[in-house]
Order: sequence, then C-alpha cells, then structure tokens
Amino acid sequence: MADISAKDVKNLRDQTGAGMMDCKKALKETNGDINKAMEWLRKKGIASASKKAGRLAAEGLVDSYIHTGGRIGVLVEVNCETDFVARRKEFQTLVRDIAMQIAACPQVEYVSVDDIPAKFVENEKSIEMGREDISDKQEDIREKIVQGRIKKRLKELTLIDQPYIKDQNKTVEELIKERIAQLGENIKVRRFTRFVLGEGIDKQESNFAEEVAAQTAQKDKNS
Repeated sequence: MADISAKDVKNLRDQTGAGMMDCKKALKETNGDINKAMEWLRKKGIASASKKAGRLAAEGLVDSYIHTGGRIGVLVEVNCETDFVARRKEFQTLVRDIAMQIAACPQVEYVSVDDIPAKFVENEKSIEMGREDISDKQEDIREKIVQGRIKKRLKELTLIDQPYIKDQNKTVEELIKERIAQLGENIKVRRFTRFVLGEGIDKQESNFAEEVAAQTAQKDKNS
C-alpha cells in the first residue's frame, strides 16, 4: 500500500472537486495512482448519481453562449433541486460548458435518446433495412446490423452521448453525473435552442468572378 500524502489528496481534490475523504479513499484503492483514482471517483460519482436521478429538479439556470464572431448562439436550461446549488460556481460553470458543447455540436438535436420521436426512429430503421449492403443477409443478421447502426445514429443526435469537448475521455452524461456527485443534487439538461446566423434564409449565391466580369462589361459599355 502506497503512502498517501496530504499533497496527493489535495491535488486529486483540486482536479475532481470531490471531498477530501473520498479522494483519500480513491488513492488508497488505486495504490496512489492519481489517474486511476480519478477514474475510481468518476465511477463512484456515476453510482451515486443514479440514486438521485428520480428526484425532482425544478430550480437551476437558463444561460446563453455566443460563439466568437456572433454567428452561433445557444440558450440552454439546466435544472437542479435547489436555488442554493443553482448559485454555486460549479453548477454555473457546468451550465456554461454545456452551452459551449451545444454550440460545438451542430448535429445534436435532442438532449437524450428518450427525447427522439418514435416516428423518426422507425423511419431510420426503414432506411437502414433497405440498404443494398445488407440485402443478402439473413433476416436476423440484418436486424442486428440495423439495430447497431440506429443506436449509433441516435447517439450522434443526442447531447448527453457526445464526447465532452474539454475531455474526450468522458461523455457529457458522465460530466453531469460527476457534478451530481460533487454537488449532491440531481441535475438535468431540460432543453436547448441553437441559433445559427442566416439559417433558413434563402440566400442568393453569386460567383465573384462572374460578378466582376459583369461590372467590367457594364463599365466598358458606358465608356
């Protein structure tokens, strides 16, 4: 068993936000390996977060993020259980990070797979079942292949299944569960909206070279 110093415990706490006793226990369980201790705490956080998942979360924050240049904007509502936690810096930082995540993931349309309409899922299944690359497979094999493809497709559309932009080794869901363990309350992303400048507007595309040629011809005609 490696000797666990107060410095090691503080270092782990600074990186994870977990309590001192939890950090000390994590280091003992992993023989002083700080990276393994972080993984241990993450697993512990996920376990404790699942116990809080059914609790009502009706407080929280609505926050915004405007990407540099003002071409992409996000509004997001993240809920917690009490106004006290909503005012904590750790929660506010989480909300801002989630807003940035949404801005960085243009393919994301839903919070979780549960939010995706059944009609959309059925349509995706119909498309995949009709693909030529599996047309010669047996029915049960085709079904398994299609289920795998659909599962992957749905996760591409959901926020909580995305790799966290600041740490690709964990998902947004894992990030949220870590904060649940840290703050002691259930936390849920309720809804979000992404705004992209000019989206939905029919723009007239012009060829710059043709435009210059047309202007030159007009000048020659007038001279």
